[in-house]
Amino acid sequence: MFRSFASFNYRVWFIGALVSNVGAWMQQTAQSWVVLTQLTDNDASAMGVTMALQFGPPLLLVGVSGWVTDRFDRRRILMVTQSTLLLFSTAIGILLLLGLMTLPMMFGFALATGLVMAFDNPARQAFVSDLVTREYASNAVALNAASFNGARMIGPAVAGVLIVAVGTGWVFLINAATYIAMVVALMMIRAGELVPRRAMDAGARLADGFRYVARRPDLLVLFAMVFLMGALAMNFPIFASTMALEFGQEADGFGLLSSILAIGSLAGALLAARRARARMRVAILSTGLFAVVSIVSAAMPLYPLYALCLVFVGFAVVTTLTTANGYVQTTTDPSVRGRVLALYMAVLMGGTPLGAPVVGWVAAEFGPRVAILVGAAGGLVACGIGVTWVIASGRLHRRASGGLRLELDETRPISVITRPQPVVAPEEFSNEGAQTTPIRLEASDDDEDGEEEGRVRAASS
Repeated sequence: MFRSFASFNYRVWFIGALVSNVGAWMQQTAQSWVVLTQLTDNDASAMGVTMALQFGPPLLLVGVSGWVTDRFDRRRILMVTQSTLLLFSTAIGILLLLGLMTLPMMFGFALATGLVMAFDNPARQAFVSDLVTREYASNAVALNAASFNGARMIGPAVAGVLIVAVGTGWVFLINAATYIAMVVALMMIRAGELVPRRAMDAGARLADGFRYVARRPDLLVLFAMVFLMGALAMNFPIFASTMALEFGQEADGFGLLSSILAIGSLAGALLAARRARARMRVAILSTGLFAVVSIVSAAMPLYPLYALCLVFVGFAVVTTLTTANGYVQTTTDPSVRGRVLALYMAVLMGGTPLGAPVVGWVAAEFGPRVAILVGAAGGLVACGIGVTWVIASGRLHRRASGGLRLELDETRPISVITRPQPVVAPEEFSNEGAQTTPIRLEASDDDEDGEEEGRVRAASS
């Protein structure tokens, strides 16, 4: 489960990210509560607008941010973005302490944060592949999710207590301090031990990432599922805060709900880390699980029962996203990985500007329970898309031995049309990552299918 910790660089990264993630979750909780209770009179629609402004830029800048991630040093990109976010958190905290913050100003900070995150997110995702060898990439992605959700257990609960005790301004300032941990970690990483990656030609086209995904039907289906989850299902700040108010809770009750959600999220991330590879079927089934448990949570009459349901909601969501992220990481050609990951993050986060205002309006007009059902509907549709693709692709069929039992084939080699690339050494790829790469795979003890040896062929343009 923790095999990626064998790398010094990954250990340093993991610790820095864990501290920074705790602060980020503290700030996310404080921001939602400020907008809902201090800057408005319990207006969930304003929360939806804030989320839309913050998550819109990654969608609009996807081409540029992905190109930057593939073209330039990812560690330096992260040092710039993390330092900038530190300054934003400091400014917001000071304005709140001085009583000068207004709703339009918070909207402006949300938009500015979104612009920075448009470059930070794909660089973060792709940088993991620079820290560990390809056969550990899926495990490292899952451990990243474990760090993210482990922090999610701590951050919101601590933020809820601090908001009640000392006010929201100090939460933002504490988060600003946690960014220092990430900057220090980036400085400690040994550049000489980073996994080499093919240098991208300065003239490489931004459209290559789009073209690559367009030729991968499995990625198109996965992106559609992730979009629906991001747009309708993952508006947890709106769901949890409005449900907390409905149950008569204060900021500490809201923070506790977010932390309880993280218990299931952490469990999902750790189980994903145990799997030898990321599989589409797991992502599909977990979207269906999310829809079911969300419907159940919307019917819960008591705060403790609703909180219990959130454990399973968190498990389903993180299983979906961790599996999807690992699948994209390990089946994408390294030469376009940054651009494809930028597309993935844009699809995931870019759905929020469209869905969050709608979900916020539904919560304000019809109540939070109806809003949760809207999110559940998004999960059901996502699951339906995945199941339809599995059946239409011919992977699901009756057993050759006869009878009524069904079996599901593994993902078959996929023909991909990309720009011609020079041949590289086989060790640059993991067995999973080579599914669309015309190189010979040698037997490996690190892969569950390592006893087989074969060729995976891809069409070239």
